[in-house]
Amino acid sequence: MSASFELPQHHDSGTGLPFGHRVELPDRGTTFVRRVEGPPGAPTLLLLHGWVASAGLNWFRVFEPLGAHFNLVAPDLRGHGRGLRTPSIFRLADCADDCAATLVELGTGPVIAVGYSMGGPVAQLMWRRHRDLVDGLVLCATSAGFVPHRLLRNAYQASMLAATAMARVAWPSRLLPPVPMVNLRLATMPAWAAAEMRRHDWRMIIEAGHSISTYSAHRWIGDVDVPTAVVCTTEDHGVSPSLQLATAEAIRGATVHSVADGHLACANPRFVDPLLKACLDVAGRIA
Repeated sequence: MSASFELPQHHDSGTGLPFGHRVELPDRGTTFVRRVEGPPGAPTLLLLHGWVASAGLNWFRVFEPLGAHFNLVAPDLRGHGRGLRTPSIFRLADCADDCAATLVELGTGPVIAVGYSMGGPVAQLMWRRHRDLVDGLVLCATSAGFVPHRLLRNAYQASMLAATAMARVAWPSRLLPPVPMVNLRLATMPAWAAAEMRRHDWRMIIEAGHSISTYSAHRWIGDVDVPTAVVCTTEDHGVSPSLQLATAEAIRGATVHSVADGHLACANPRFVDPLLKACLDVAGRIA
């Protein structure tokens, strides 16, 4: 599966992404949020991007179609893009707390948390840790746990832990080496997308990879009590469709909306329709 990062035709100047602004989070730091104002009285979607992405990279296809129905709040998560920077080790739970603090600062009220890949655990943790701020969930190309087999999980966690330790040693002296595959990918991206990726804090990105490998919500995912939809990427080799569907089955009343694409489905136009249907489905079931 190949992904196109060219902006849709309705973007006619610059990147065409919605304007973003800095938000100061008390006792946490400064983050960056892109916002779209929807119709009067519309529900608000909190758009949570995936690993090694940013709000702009993950959601550029859907800002306009979703904005016709919803208010949109799309933060760069910590370490990604222009998201919050901290010397503390990256934790998905801290991302959820950052997002909760952002919603409080913006005064949005409760939202539908829409999580893609890594953003899925952040959405799930938002529900668990800040239930008063979450009215619904839309989980895309994600799961309640990413490495189900114990031996594979142990090997992956060990490699990520080693990478994290090396990044921690290198980070204070700015000695993090270039990543060949990342540099190759940047060279083939449009300028706006490459600029988004160059803003990452790669020490935090590596730590995020380890945090993802250790994540598991299997003990409590069945307790989710808000309307939920799962957008299943049926040709995904990053997060198995079987894991995505198992998450849907674990949540009472969750609906499934499929897209015949891989893990970078968010970069392709075919992702727009199933995501919009999933968000409207959840919004329609909120009491």
